[in-house]
Amino acid sequence: MLKARDIMAREIVTISPEAKTLDAAKILLDKRINGLPVVDAGGRLVGIICQSDLVAQQKRLSLPSFFNLLDALIPLASTKIWEQEMQKIGANTVAQAMTADPMTVTPETSLDEIASLMVDKKFHTLPVIDKGKLVGVIGKEDILRTLVSMNVAARE
Repeated sequence: MLKARDIMAREIVTISPEAKTLDAAKILLDKRINGLPVVDAGGRLVGIICQSDLVAQQKRLSLPSFFNLLDALIPLASTKIWEQEMQKIGANTVAQAMTADPMTVTPETSLDEIASLMVDKKFHTLPVIDKGKLVGVIGKEDILRTLVSMNVAARE
């Protein structure tokens, strides 16, 4: 059974939380990758920024609905989600646009577990952490590349 260590990219491109979102977009496009691990000055993983985080900045903001009761406005849904959307739309730095404390896997996580996480949780990029250190990254393309090479090898 294949594991994360077998398919992960070991040459990791990272970005700092203080970097501009435009710089993150340029790196994602130049490197042709979907996600960048965000690391602090000590090299600790603090988040991940993906293409979808940056595309979300162009999203139309849906205003929350309120109920008027005795001249008081009562929100019908949590305003926290709306506030988070506002922060992402107005983000200038990676820290403002990233997903903090991202889901991670270990080098021993199996390929089927990784695929399940990506499909079920709609993740495109998963950092690989070993003993608290970022050691790799797995993207959907890494899984596809592995599956294609396995099928080619099986046909030969």
